[in-house]
Amino acid sequence: QVRVVESGGGLVQPGGSLRLSCAASGLAVEDYAIGWFRQAPGKEREGVSCIASTGNTYYRDSVKGRFTISRDNAKNTVYLQMNSLKPEDTAVYYCAPPLGPCFGYTDNAVDFGSSGQGTQVTVSS
Repeated sequence: QVRVVESGGGLVQPGGSLRLSCAASGLAVEDYAIGWFRQAPGKEREGVSCIASTGNTYYRDSVKGRFTISRDNAKNTVYLQMNSLKPEDTAVYYCAPPLGPCFGYTDNAVDFGSSGQGTQVTVSS
């Protein structure tokens, strides 16, 4: 049974940084695409970033240059390093293996899959 647990969220001032973690069990992250998506209050879910099994990475335009997705195969964990955070990044962040390839993930063209409980990120002064 595949299970993911998100952690690392919190309250941060604009311009600050956070690193989110996605600890997986039941699958090897190096063999699957893993994506991060988010949902802000009153808004639709949106794909933020995805890392393919090949190591190719994909980012939503609004986070390019600020967010970095990576994985640690030994720890079976995928990370999302978020720098230069903005108030509009405020959301609950989820991770999951998507039900499709990473290509199209950040255009919300792929089913995001079954995530954990998510981790709250709040960017506010």
